[in-house]
Amino acid sequence: MRLGGRMAAAIEVLADIEARKRPVADALKDWGLAHRFAGSGDRAAIGNIVYDALRMRLSHAWLMDDESETALVYAVLLRQWGFTPETLEVELADDKFAPAAPDLSALQSRQLSQAPAHVQGDIPEWLVSSFEACFAEEWLKEAQAMAGRPTLDLRANTLKANREKVIKALERSNAGATRIARQGIRIPAGDGASRLPNVTAELSFQKGWFEVQDEGSQIVADLVLPKEGQQVLDYCAGGGGKTLALSASMNNKGQVHAYDADRKRLAPIIERLRRAGTRNVQVHDNIKDMDSLKEKLDIVLVDAPCTGTGTWRRRPDTKWRITPRNIEERLDQQQDAMTSASAYVRPGGTLVYVTCSVLPEENDRQIARFLERNPHFEVQSALADWKTLFGDNAPQPHSANDKTLTLTPASTDTDGFFFCKMKRMA
Repeated sequence: MRLGGRMAAAIEVLADIEARKRPVADALKDWGLAHRFAGSGDRAAIGNIVYDALRMRLSHAWLMDDESETALVYAVLLRQWGFTPETLEVELADDKFAPAAPDLSALQSRQLSQAPAHVQGDIPEWLVSSFEACFAEEWLKEAQAMAGRPTLDLRANTLKANREKVIKALERSNAGATRIARQGIRIPAGDGASRLPNVTAELSFQKGWFEVQDEGSQIVADLVLPKEGQQVLDYCAGGGGKTLALSASMNNKGQVHAYDADRKRLAPIIERLRRAGTRNVQVHDNIKDMDSLKEKLDIVLVDAPCTGTGTWRRRPDTKWRITPRNIEERLDQQQDAMTSASAYVRPGGTLVYVTCSVLPEENDRQIARFLERNPHFEVQSALADWKTLFGDNAPQPHSANDKTLTLTPASTDTDGFFFCKMKRMA
């Protein structure tokens, strides 16, 4: 397919997402199934256009003075892919599938600095106050960083291979070490129509040498600081990414219990554990089976259900679907998860609360709410652990109190994550 056909396909997918309010991944998959003539390079390019358009939807529409799918796609090519109106016109000449160009006069005359602040940041206007509460005067820079393309991050599985060995195996993918996570490996995002490598097809992946995991997720798993021989519970284990990281940190010694209330989310963990070579993980899908663990565990990790605002780079469609009601629904779920999980912490043990959100409603305010009801828990300084693990020269996360941490694309070049460690005093 030539560029014009790819643009037309992206317009079709964006229209489908808007009309049917469906996830972008589903819309792209259905388009590919209905257009089997499109090669893998075509599908990757179309996906890139669609994701880029959604990441910067507000600023694209404002600068074009046009929020149509066609205007968004043209804005992607002109603002993000390096085309000028003249070079794009040449590229699309004689391309019968190329969509008719919209009026570009606004794009050539408007300055983004004159747009409303939420448009400059490409976030819903009603969330500005939350961003300001979290990031103060840095909020716009933080919001804009969430509209960039994410890298492909991997974690070397030290049960089978060290980081240097994995990087060498992935040399053709331009893999290198991450700046913060101790076992992290990063493949650059690329630009334009470039596509990321399918690392799960690599023999080294099949051998269990590495897992796909954002560096931010690796960092918060590192900050849990599990030790060999300890008893640890991953209370909202999901597909098992952090469970695997905890097991590797413990060198297969001690015990990691993996539980999730949603059995479907938990299902992939079995195959991942087998491939990784873990021997110290016990999977639970019935909470009653864990009654004997109450008040006996050294560390309990609650990777709580949240709005996922920290993952907007990877799931930009969710940025435009989030509502105040979504937040309200998550707040009670988070408190329930923290309260239930805290029952397994032994006196002197540690409760860790993590979200992939940057909203204070789901983070520091939830910790304050939990501590009001559970005064026998006390927040510990995660910032001190950060410096011990990663050194003084590593990028620094946000911290309003020098205890809890917020990772972001702008500050740590990762997805957004919140981390809080609490000690049970009695």
